[in-house]
Amino acid sequence: MTFLRKETIARPLLAITECIHKVVAQMRKNDRSGKTGGATPADVLYGSAVIRAKDKDKIAKSVNGKYRKVAKNPEGLFKYPTGKAGLDALEYDPALVRLLPDSVSESYCGPGNPFSIGAVNKGDHVLDIGCGAGVDTILAGMMAGPEGYATGLEIVPEMLGRARMNLRELGINNVTVVEASAEQIPLPDDSFDVVISNGVFNLVVDKVKALKEVFRVLKPGGRFQISDQIRTGEMPKETGVIVKSWGR
Repeated sequence: MTFLRKETIARPLLAITECIHKVVAQMRKNDRSGKTGGATPADVLYGSAVIRAKDKDKIAKSVNGKYRKVAKNPEGLFKYPTGKAGLDALEYDPALVRLLPDSVSESYCGPGNPFSIGAVNKGDHVLDIGCGAGVDTILAGMMAGPEGYATGLEIVPEMLGRARMNLRELGINNVTVVEASAEQIPLPDDSFDVVISNGVFNLVVDKVKALKEVFRVLKPGGRFQISDQIRTGEMPKETGVIVKSWGR
């Protein structure tokens, strides 16, 4: 899990994930050499592999297919605890977790706890990228209180529907969810005190573009608190292998 302030955007992005570091390093190398490996501006480079538009479509189809199932019930679909067991294992604030109905807490499927890095303050404006069923977004809204608010972004329609159902169940007024991707956030610059993300950036294809969007919408001095899964070891060199294994 990683905590970054907005000012750190100019520093190496090693702290976020090994994968992001590799992408940034490769882009810088290509910029210096003038080589793109045959990639167009719409393509994404992963080492020597090029993720093209058709590959992005395959990745999106695979990810969306998995999370359509997750929207119904995440139990058994991940290699870590989900639902109330996951919230307890990751040491979420028990006082807040107790406020969640079982139908809401059972939809939790994050691999980490972004609030373990730093709490949301009263009055904060919070953005949750890839909010899924909205559990972290709801908890952020509770922490921010009526003077603050939380906004969740989600790209999978079924997950967005589950988040909206959870919001209706709770009747919480300072939380909203929006259909959008991390790579193109439809919100103004300098809008948020805190951006959180839980298990999402490993699924994003253009991580550099998404990170630029994060720091665009953060207020000066704002915080980016990310919890995610990372790959250890060398990246595969074959595009087909990368695409097939995405998000698994």
